[in-house]
Order: sequence, then structure tokens, then C-alpha cells
Amino acid sequence: MSNSLLYIEDDQEIGSFVYQHLQEQGYEVKWLRNGDGASEAAMGCKLAILDVMLPGLDGFTIGQRLKKAAPDIPILMLSARTSIDDKLQGLQFADDYLTKPFHPDELTARIEVLLRRSGARLSEPLAIKHLLVHEQQNRVENRDTGEEITLTGKQFHIFSYLLRHLGQIMTKEQIYEAVWGESFIEGDKTLMVHIRYLREKIERDPASPEIIETVRGIGYRVRA
Repeated sequence: MSNSLLYIEDDQEIGSFVYQHLQEQGYEVKWLRNGDGASEAAMGCKLAILDVMLPGLDGFTIGQRLKKAAPDIPILMLSARTSIDDKLQGLQFADDYLTKPFHPDELTARIEVLLRRSGARLSEPLAIKHLLVHEQQNRVENRDTGEEITLTGKQFHIFSYLLRHLGQIMTKEQIYEAVWGESFIEGDKTLMVHIRYLREKIERDPASPEIIETVRGIGYRVRA
């Protein structure tokens, strides 16, 4: 799989320059101008590069949400803010912090260090019941039949989030915020509907699920 990076930067000039440089270095780059859909876009990426000053949610908020949703993805913050307070705030959740202006070769070097540091944590497929989950390839396979199970982006993101917290009961609020990046509104049935369709694809018997367990009044879990 190619080295796919998520890059969030609203400045067209800086963004184009960095985007082109990273592509020349052999990276596949998903470039967003704001944080909308960041958690979903990060699926399958090996690293996220976030500018701090963005329209809407700032890079710190987006980065914290990304880290909750995808803890294995290293985050590199970019900012013109040079104060130690800003750096400390960023490094509470981010893996590195690079101040602007920077030389493109330094950006590349820092990306390579972060990828090397995190690289080995990612690759082995996870076996759950009759499923084989290849998280970095966004792929789920039925071990009984050898067939690939096609999930939507949201379905895969929900399943991945539960797998990263294997054995833990995750509340509806936690899952919804990690996947949609918004606050959960009590009574909203969106998550429940997505779980139902997800079970229809991955469970042997969706009416009697053995992979995604409902914990009444709380949320869901995947048993180890």
C-alpha cells in the first residue's frame, strides 16, 4: 500500500506548494481545506499533517478528535505560532510540531521519522470470529468463504473504532463523536441504523449478533 497522507491546510498557496512537494516525494496526499470529514478521510492514511489556523474548527480540536478516532495515526502539526504554550498544547496529542516557515526537506524528514516510528504497529490483519480485518487496507474478509465484505466508509470507521477498543463497552456518544466528528444528540437513530446495516454484512446471523454486541442503555462492544 502506498504511503497515503492526510493534509489539512486552508491557505491555497502554501497548500499547493506542500501538496506538490509531497507528491514528488512519492506520497499519495488527501488535501482538505478544513476539518470537515477529517476522521473519515484519515481512514487508510499513515499520517496526518494539520495546520493550526483553519476556518471553523482549529487544528488542535481536529487533531484531538483524530487521535481519539485513529490513535495509531501519527499527527504532525504545522503552525506560524511559535510560542512555547502553543507548542505544548499541540504536543499534548500530536507526535510532532513544525513551525512556519519551514524548508520542505525538513517536513519530509520529519514525516519519514514519524512513519518509521509508527510503521511496524500497523500491518497484521486481525481475526475476529469468521472475519479477517485488514485495517490499513480498509478491507474485511469472510474467512469461511474467502470473499471480501464491502463496507461503506462510515461502516468501516464504526467497526474500526470498536476494534481499536476491543472488549471495551463504548458509549453511543463516544462512537458517534469519533466517527461523525460532532456531538451526539440523545434520541438520534443514525448510529443505530448504521450498526444494523453493518451487522447485516458482517454477522453470520444479524438477528443474533456475535461480533457487535449491544450493551443496553450504554452502547456497543466487540468481544475479544
